[in-house]
Parts: sequence; structure tokens; C-alpha cells
Amino acid sequence: MLQIKLCGISLKNPTILASGILGVTKESVHRIGKSGAGAVTLKSLCHEERDGFSNPAMFGYDGVFLNAVGLPGQGIDSAIKDFGRLDNLSVPVIGSIYGYRVEQFGQVAKKMASLKPAMIEVDVSCPHMDYGKPYYADPELTAKVTGAVKANAGRIPVSIKLSPNVYDIKEIAHSAEKSGADAITAINAASGMVIDISARKPILANKIGGVTGPALKPIAVRCVYEIYETVKIPIIGTGGVTYGKDAIEMVMAGATAVGIGTGIYYRGISVFKKVCDEMMQWMKKNKVKSLNEIRGCAHK
Repeated sequence: MLQIKLCGISLKNPTILASGILGVTKESVHRIGKSGAGAVTLKSLCHEERDGFSNPAMFGYDGVFLNAVGLPGQGIDSAIKDFGRLDNLSVPVIGSIYGYRVEQFGQVAKKMASLKPAMIEVDVSCPHMDYGKPYYADPELTAKVTGAVKANAGRIPVSIKLSPNVYDIKEIAHSAEKSGADAITAINAASGMVIDISARKPILANKIGGVTGPALKPIAVRCVYEIYETVKIPIIGTGGVTYGKDAIEMVMAGATAVGIGTGIYYRGISVFKKVCDEMMQWMKKNKVKSLNEIRGCAHK
């Protein structure tokens, strides 16, 4: 009932662990797979090790989760030693990558491809990283990054992860598709800030962070909806998905698969199974036999 195909990849269900949450070791990948996820996205990796930003780096309240961890990670070379390969794990694995310059995206993509992931996701959209002029906000820069990654990914499909912090996300998505992207991941976190009125200063050490959690979902649904009307490639709808009804909403907006990240914070690691069970309950109640029947139906 929930089985899907994503760029030729067979998934037992449409839920995917979003990048940045738990996908850092083979053990965590297996754990997420056993918890019911259809696929797992690794924490983003670049050409070097990164310590990330100082604490406080995360803060949650009233359906809003804010983080500015600064993309800490071991770097692609260390990950190659740790993982060895990604095509022999218990669940399809998506390798998330980023760079500071266009050529670094290509270099990291080539090394990630050597691990044989099911897909490569390209993070051009972290809301609190200083890339100079943001790649995610410029169609030409997005096109250059997409081209560099595709040139080094071989036959591995590539998804470009977009930001909601743009004037026209449709234009960016179209540019990625035209440059060879096989899928779009929509969306990354929105940019936000919370101020401690007692301390009279921003709570996060980095001041600005990424807004995730249920508060992000309406923005994500809008972006998926607009992108679906613009491109023909599949969309991984990500942002605020916490319950089965959220996932159904994403599919109706046009998503092929659904990313879940902060949902783990709210419902635990079993959120994938819970979401899938809730989706199936809704589908049975509404006599829907396949997600294909409702994908994009909000556009009709």
C-alpha cells in the first residue's frame, strides 16, 4: 500500500530520515531502518571536518524547533573509512553533501559516489552557513552546483535540497531540473531567531538558526505544491512532518517521498512506523489503495 519508486529506487514506504538527524554511523542507519524508515539520509558531509557552532545551538518550544549547529561532521574522507560502502546496508541510504565552492561540491560528490549510495542529496540551502552569495538563492549558481555534482556522480541519482528563503522557489527548482537534477528535496529549514527577553539577546550562539518542526510544515507544503507545478522530476517533501496526516498532505501537494527529521524529537525514533500506520489507516478509511491515487490531487 505504501511502497514507492523514487528515481528507480524501491522503498517499502515513503518516509525518509532527513539529513542532520542520527544518520552518522552504520549503527544509526540500521537503527533507523529497523524503526520503519523507507530510506535514510546521512548527515551532510563536506571536503573537510567541521566542528560546527558553539552552544547553545538548539532550542525548541510550542511546535517550533530552532537550530544552528553549523553542519558539524567528520568530513567525506573519514566517512569513507567508517562506512566503506552504503549499498550493503539494511535500508537505502542517501548521501548528503555540501561544499563552500562549486568545485568542492563536485569533489565531494565524486568521493560520495564511491560509497555507492542509493542517491546523493546536495545541500545548497543551510540557512545559517555563510557561502558568500547563497547558492540556493541564485538559479545560475544552483545550476552550476547541480552540473558539478552530476558530472561526478556517475549513474547515481541526484536530488537538490532547496531553501524556502527565496523569492521564487519555482525558478530555482526549474534551474536544478534543467541542469540535470533527478529529484528535488523541499525544503530545508527557514531562517529564524528567538530572543531571550530576560537576557535581552538571541538565544542561539549564532543568533540566526533554522526553523523546523510543525511550524515549518505549511511553508514546506506550499513549496512542494509550487515545485510540483513547475518540474517533472520527483519531490521529497520535507519540513514539519510529524503525523500521518502531514505525510498525506505532502503527497497531495505533489511529493513522491516524505522526509522526517524533527518528528523524532516530538514522537521518538518510532515516528516512521507511527506515521506509516497512520497513513495506512487514513488510506483504508478513504478507500485509497496506492499513494499514486492521491499524489498531486490538490492541484485538480
